[in-house]
Amino acid sequence: MEEQKVEQKVEQKVKKKKIIITIGTRKKAVARAVIREGKGVIRINSVLIDHVQPRYVNMRIREALMIAGDLANNVNIDVIIKGGGVWGQADAARTAIANALVKWTKNEKLKNMYTDYDRTLLIADARRTEPHKPSRSTAGPRRTKQQSKR
Repeated sequence: MEEQKVEQKVEQKVKKKKIIITIGTRKKAVARAVIREGKGVIRINSVLIDHVQPRYVNMRIREALMIAGDLANNVNIDVIIKGGGVWGQADAARTAIANALVKWTKNEKLKNMYTDYDRTLLIADARRTEPHKPSRSTAGPRRTKQQSKR
């Protein structure tokens, strides 16, 4: 009798919790989202999403959550972002969150909703800045001397 109780306790401890890790990128920014069961807590670099500033960046990251609706209320998402600027980090975070929610729910309808709204929610934007050209490094990559007509 006692052996069965011990086996049941061991089985309960062995159960692994479901965790999914996804990546989102934009320019030089890379975001890793870790999604697990929870109560709808979203953290960006260990800060609650409500405290992310500036406000427009906060709204941009929340787009992925608003489209998902109630699906995001029963998971916790932790996002760690490195590199890039403020906007690159915001776009990388929203891509990572959207991909995490799609993988977690395995919902084709949600994937189509994201794609219809904005394709960059699921697929990273491949554009990069053009490198500067030699002998005019401060002016910019396409800057040339102004020519007069006469």
